[in-house]
Amino acid sequence: MVYVLLAPGFEESEAVVPTDLLRQAGLETALVSLSGPTVSGSHGITLCADLELSQVDLSNAEMLVLPGGLGGVEALWADDRVSALIQEAARKGIWLAALCAAPILLGRWGLLDGRKATSYPTRHNQLGKAEVLPEARAVSDGKFVTGHACGSAFDFGLKLVEVLRGEEAASAINDVIFYRR
Repeated sequence: MVYVLLAPGFEESEAVVPTDLLRQAGLETALVSLSGPTVSGSHGITLCADLELSQVDLSNAEMLVLPGGLGGVEALWADDRVSALIQEAARKGIWLAALCAAPILLGRWGLLDGRKATSYPTRHNQLGKAEVLPEARAVSDGKFVTGHACGSAFDFGLKLVEVLRGEEAASAINDVIFYRR
């Protein structure tokens, strides 16, 4: 199961595009709200969550995905349950993925130290002791995937498919959606 964590103020395309690509790859993917059945993004688009945070089960988790959107990122940071969940997932070797502003959370928790990573350009200095790849659209290092910005949502989503199901699966989806990587 892939869990996509949504907090009020998340960047909508950074949640929807990767979720769509993961589901196209046949990966069971759930949109998760911090509380309640719906979550509104930074541009007023409301998504229906599949689960609430209390229902996330790390025993069946392949990956946790953190979309950006500064409001959503700060809401995730402010929720101690999210910090505990991410830290436990990291200890268990579950893939962690973050896009745009969200990699700063992994940086704050020290999870990117010594790893290659990217993020929204004005957030590179908040990635802890990561080796920042400023021009990269999506980076995987160990069990971590980071993405550059909203405009990199397809690159990021395809990278998630690649690390979970292989390059062939990512290429097959890329061929269907006609994205130029």
